[in-house]
Amino acid sequence: MTQEDKLARLIAEACLDEKALDVVVLDVHELTVITDYFVIASGRNVIQVRSILEHVQEKLQDQDIYPIRKEGLQQGVWSVLDYNSVILHVFRQEEREYYQLENLWADAPRLMIESGV
Repeated sequence: MTQEDKLARLIAEACLDEKALDVVVLDVHELTVITDYFVIASGRNVIQVRSILEHVQEKLQDQDIYPIRKEGLQQGVWSVLDYNSVILHVFRQEEREYYQLENLWADAPRLMIESGV
């Protein structure tokens, strides 16, 4: 398991800790040069989206891992934490259904993620 793979799983597990919905990890390293993995998750509302993002940041900061870029955290409808090799997208459910980011990357293999793994 690569460091990138471990980071993607850690981020996904942190999302699940906060009861994120439909957490998906896409391995896009053969499809794009911008990152190796996308982690995509949903929250029921803006408050949950923000809670997911805060928890992920805290969990990774405990390991001295910090995002290189943050976008949309205040709005809480589509927020992004860019950890270089892994980019986390957390949507409010309505926006995720509208943008269907997974469909744009339909050719990407998915990693299986289970809570507590």
